[in-house]
Amino acid sequence: MNDPGSNVARHLRIAATDRPDALATKSPTAVTAEGQVIHEASSFRQLDQESDRAADRFSRSGITHGTRVLLAVRPGHDLIVGMFGLIKLGAVPIAIDPGMGWTAFLDCVRRSQPTALVGIRSASLLSRLPFAAFRTLRHRVTVGDSAWRQALTAAASRPRPLADVSPDTLAAILFTSGSTGAPKGVCYTHGMFDAQIELVRATYGISPGETDMAMLPLFALFNPALGTTTVTPLLDSSRPLAADPAKLVAALLSEEVTCSFGSPAIWSKIADHCETRGVKLPDLRRLLIAGAPVSGELLAKLRNIAPHCVTHTPYGATECLPVTTIAADELLGEVRQLALLGQGTCVGRVVSGVEIQVIKEADGAIPTLAAATLCAPGEIGEIIATGPSVTREYDGLPEATRAAKIADGSRTWHRMGDLGALDASGRLFFFGRRVEKVRTSTGGLPTESIEPAFRQHPQVFRCALIGIGEALDKKPAIVIEPRAGYFPETEADRTRFIAELRELARINPQADRVQQIIFQRALPVDVRHNAKIHRLQLAKEWTRRLAR
Repeated sequence: MNDPGSNVARHLRIAATDRPDALATKSPTAVTAEGQVIHEASSFRQLDQESDRAADRFSRSGITHGTRVLLAVRPGHDLIVGMFGLIKLGAVPIAIDPGMGWTAFLDCVRRSQPTALVGIRSASLLSRLPFAAFRTLRHRVTVGDSAWRQALTAAASRPRPLADVSPDTLAAILFTSGSTGAPKGVCYTHGMFDAQIELVRATYGISPGETDMAMLPLFALFNPALGTTTVTPLLDSSRPLAADPAKLVAALLSEEVTCSFGSPAIWSKIADHCETRGVKLPDLRRLLIAGAPVSGELLAKLRNIAPHCVTHTPYGATECLPVTTIAADELLGEVRQLALLGQGTCVGRVVSGVEIQVIKEADGAIPTLAAATLCAPGEIGEIIATGPSVTREYDGLPEATRAAKIADGSRTWHRMGDLGALDASGRLFFFGRRVEKVRTSTGGLPTESIEPAFRQHPQVFRCALIGIGEALDKKPAIVIEPRAGYFPETEADRTRFIAELRELARINPQADRVQQIIFQRALPVDVRHNAKIHRLQLAKEWTRRLAR
């Protein structure tokens, strides 16, 4: 029997009942001449009422229980209102990264087959162009226009009943970043969101009354369920690294932000800004950095500029997050040396309620866990995870689901697509994406077994191990993106830089397998985190260049 109490939107209703006047959102409206960011604030009562009215507006427009809705709203208050309004109805919002490129975006829309659009005016206009991806759309609601504002400010009524759902009812479709392949729609149920909310709350000790500024829009959607205030950052989610760090820091200070989530790239930018100006972030208590390995240099900077903050680096994926977590103190200790030696980057221990295993690599589908072979402690293999927050399928992609999921009775294991190893104490060491391992005649080279040794150079912003050549026997090369102002412009500079890199990397016994060191001004990275390097694309480009 369906239980109305299973609707994940009930967490907002609870916050609005328990703490009606507490602030739920702070949205930037202007920046003063002095650089201060002005915010408009809304309470949990307002947010709950506005999402009720949004649900009424959607319902009048033909959106009902089970309707698939393409959500194309800028990050901030309206996005949160729209998301909760749809979930209250039992509709299924579809969230796609705006910066993945027009062709990839259209392909995601086509495969998810939405019948409704909730979006800003430009999105609504674009959806009327004669593209096959938009042919399934029957209903459109424009967010931010006068009709939307009028709907949200209508006279308050009794709280709207939440849609009757079960824990297994589809709640939303969230797309992966597509950093090592085509983006895929991940099916989240109400029960999975519930488990994820509780997991985040328990793992990081997040409590009502905190103030969060998430640099990734989707993570801000957890805040109303956690009872925390959401401060929307001044950044374009399709170009996060173009953000002005001065404005981000101004908001972190003025709004006394206690918690934030972001990629290493965006927090490197903030840390550099603070360090060069002697600025501290005294209110920050908790920082979650994910999306790519985090350098020891960045962790050390953050310890200095945010002296009361504990920095965590959760490991996971869109399909399951978090899986493991580790704090900066441990990362800056003994495991940092292990990474330099080529023994992988430690991503910590498994979080409560989630289980992980490392299995021997397999090229095809693994139908059941019994068909997998477990690795011994310390042996590198594929990482798999299971738990109540781990998703079970991709939307409309049965082959991808078969390739990524392993049945285990009533449970489903997800193949992370990553290489790793478990030590005897249960710590997980990350060795990079499986498809990015450089395969040579003398054995495979996982990216994270090599890159940390080169990444430690103070003038290296990031680097990527790639395989040069078309044959299966690749030639290992490392591509270096120097920090701003340190690109070697002359042959002498290049020779000196390479010599320094080779000397530092000697700590790693496999570093001499790297046959070539290449410099590139900017490495291709994903839009979501601006940190996941497109190594396969990079390998193709350099194979082509060097073959000329």
